[in-house]
Amino acid sequence: MSVMTQHAPREAREMGGFAGGIAALAAGQLYALQNPFALDGRVSSYPGSARGHSVANSYLLTQSDAAMLIDTGFGKDEATIRAQIEQLIAPGLPLSLFPLRLNEFMSINNVETFAGHFNVETCYTSNIDAALWFDFGAKAEGRDILESMKVTTVTRSDVIRLGQQDRVVDVMQAPIRLIATRWLYDRATRTLFSSDLFTHVWRDAETGPWIVTDADNDPTSTRDIRSFMLNTRYWWLEGAPTDSIRRGIGNVFDTYDVETIAPGYGCILRGRNVIERHYRMLDEFLKSCDKSVMVSRYVTRDEER
Repeated sequence: MSVMTQHAPREAREMGGFAGGIAALAAGQLYALQNPFALDGRVSSYPGSARGHSVANSYLLTQSDAAMLIDTGFGKDEATIRAQIEQLIAPGLPLSLFPLRLNEFMSINNVETFAGHFNVETCYTSNIDAALWFDFGAKAEGRDILESMKVTTVTRSDVIRLGQQDRVVDVMQAPIRLIATRWLYDRATRTLFSSDLFTHVWRDAETGPWIVTDADNDPTSTRDIRSFMLNTRYWWLEGAPTDSIRRGIGNVFDTYDVETIAPGYGCILRGRNVIERHYRMLDEFLKSCDKSVMVSRYVTRDEER
């Protein structure tokens, strides 16, 4: 069971129910910083007809001597996320940042603010000129912060060592993507950070719950995944060469022992049975879209399938 809290002390406490806040996925090692938002047709990451709520996820990997924040969240949540981080790490602790999607505010919006507030040791990206990507809305002093921030570029297949305790995080190019995207795998907690894939579970209420576990009666179907994928950024999959995409995703799950899928937004998937079921449904959908059985065509956002 995950540990969840709205206002966590230095050690998060166990609670039932969750309306956003800090979810301890592995106490002392991995925390989800979750902030709900309404689905009202204006959020392009979801189908235009989607209603209810989803959640933006940032993830904090912690060690006694270092921490890493994966995605920095929406600007509207900056003060909340900053406070969440402050509850979990000691003042002055070296913090690295890793925004997985350089093109999206949900991933990069608070890089400048956090770089100015925390002891940011480096920012991992796939692009050496990252400061040019992070200055949306920045004031003059913000641009100075970004220009002085150390940037560490990663390749399409790389390894990050967090702190001095040999905590290893594997970096990979996302096997399915519309924009430049990295996935990460944390060996210590067996967590796959899947960025903008496996983001297809949202809720009716703002209170969630925001983690799907083996104990839940999860109603998600292959049809649900198909509708989500074809009515969002992956509309182009119908008629695409999806066999190669399937092999890429399959290779990730063949290579890594995944116990938690931690997407950039939407519900976290927890437990081997949950992960196996959602992976198989996604694979079934991708198989049905391959160019060998479907014809590609342009689809506007107003046309839902």
